[in-house]
Amino acid sequence: MIIPGNTKSSHLNITEHVKAWAEKGTVPIVLGGDHSVSLPELRAISAVHGPLSLIHFDAHGDTWDEYWGEKYTHGTPFRRAIEEGLIDPYRSIQIGMRGTVYHPDDIEEARTLGLQVITADEVREIGLPETMQQVCQRVGQSKVFLTFDIDFLDPVYAPGTGTPEIAGFSSTEAQYMLRKLAGLQFVGFDLVEVLPALDPSEVTALTAATVVFEFLSLLAVAKRDGGQQ
Repeated sequence: MIIPGNTKSSHLNITEHVKAWAEKGTVPIVLGGDHSVSLPELRAISAVHGPLSLIHFDAHGDTWDEYWGEKYTHGTPFRRAIEEGLIDPYRSIQIGMRGTVYHPDDIEEARTLGLQVITADEVREIGLPETMQQVCQRVGQSKVFLTFDIDFLDPVYAPGTGTPEIAGFSSTEAQYMLRKLAGLQFVGFDLVEVLPALDPSEVTALTAATVVFEFLSLLAVAKRDGGQQ
């Protein structure tokens, strides 16, 4: 599926495979890989379901216009997704942004694009229950794509990633937040930026696997309650 050194062809392959899954009525769960993989996934799933709501857990917004002079990188997928009409920014939300930025206006620029952004500091100020209430209110009953960058977590809990940022969230907090999303209409998930080779303790891989288990549990709850098939 991935052609080393060729982003365009790799994205085309990802879109083709994920769209085939979505057309069969499944809910794709994709494991990255850097965050650029979300763009072809969104192209595939929105082709089946129309423009999607986005729930984005991350330390970084990934809404830059370009990175290293390139339009298609791990720092640009959600700007491209908005430009292509794949997501509805006014029903989308980013949670956990913190730390270093590529440009001083990064967060405000994401808000200018229409996204709601709750920074890590703001999550601490309003608390986890209020944060998740805002998330659920933002997306409502729309079809939702959830993307989880492992660097949403503090490096203590997930050191195996390429762009770690301190002052992140614990695995307990992340699990709590994910479980508060029960009842939403999910049509796709991904978990990205996991680099096990940077973590000989393997705690990052364990945490990532558990996050995916939480994705599956959200689908199981929806099926139990008469939602997704």
